[in-house]
Amino acid sequence: MDGTTRYSIGELSRRTGIPVRTIRFYSDEGLVPPADRTPAGHRRYAPAAPQRLELIRSLRELGIGLATIRRVLDHEVPMAQVARAQAEALDARIRALRLRRSVLHAAVARATGPEETTHMHRLTQLSGAERRRITDALLTAAFGVDADPAAAAMVRAALPDLPAEPTPEQVGAWTEIAALLTDPDFPARLERAAAHQASGAPLPFEALAGDAVTRDAHRSLAEARDADLDPRAPEAAALADALVRRFAEACGRAPDTEFRASLAQELTGAHDPLVERYWRLVWTVNGWTVLPQLVPVHSWFLRALGGARTAAQLNSNAASQPPAEGAPVA
Repeated sequence: MDGTTRYSIGELSRRTGIPVRTIRFYSDEGLVPPADRTPAGHRRYAPAAPQRLELIRSLRELGIGLATIRRVLDHEVPMAQVARAQAEALDARIRALRLRRSVLHAAVARATGPEETTHMHRLTQLSGAERRRITDALLTAAFGVDADPAAAAMVRAALPDLPAEPTPEQVGAWTEIAALLTDPDFPARLERAAAHQASGAPLPFEALAGDAVTRDAHRSLAEARDADLDPRAPEAAALADALVRRFAEACGRAPDTEFRASLAQELTGAHDPLVERYWRLVWTVNGWTVLPQLVPVHSWFLRALGGARTAAQLNSNAASQPPAEGAPVA
């Protein structure tokens, strides 16, 4: 094909599959100017026109605007620079779409109403700096000038940080954390719990029992908790009973109801369910699997003690019942 070949607008349309009206629009915009016109005024296009149209179509499908395409075709800007900018814009849009999807999935999972869904969406739209201001406000409220620096450092090292592309679980957890931070009592509760954890001070019954017994008990409790053993399960009740006997022996006490009650009372004082919930939400938001040092084993032990007491009561009640009719008598 020589340089004198000319295409009509209809021929260009047939060769490229681009509608005539679109080619005419590109021509009017100066993107595919006609090489000349017939005596009747019909446009005629040069041999390079089909390739130029294909390029325009590809760039348009990649989302690049006509003004930028014109600069690329006129060699005013490198294609690589345009591609980089477009890729970055697409990356940002993809992140935004994934975030919206996570919010919607979280709304489904939590069965939220329109107001809570809107609130959840607004929270996820905050910038990293805005989210940091929220958590810094918590630190300011919880840890004043007289606060334990070790406790403040422990909390600061594990502040929630929502990722750029959070899962629905992370969106839900961040929303719940934001709600917790509006509780006026929560900063003080977090400070008390963190100070106790940072001090490493044992509970009174642990101090009386000694380091070796307490260390072994903590290891057994941590293993059970980290294995996701339900503290209400029979295995957990058996572990709680064994630990009660071990602590009672070390403390010079009998493993009776009174001793169990004293253990439960001390464990209750050391356990703040709201603070434990906060730490578990932080794990979820930050994508951490486990931070066992941030949630002591006391809460698991306390629940296991309750399960053990319930099991003992059920066994006691069953033993006190008369045998069913027809049942063998021992």
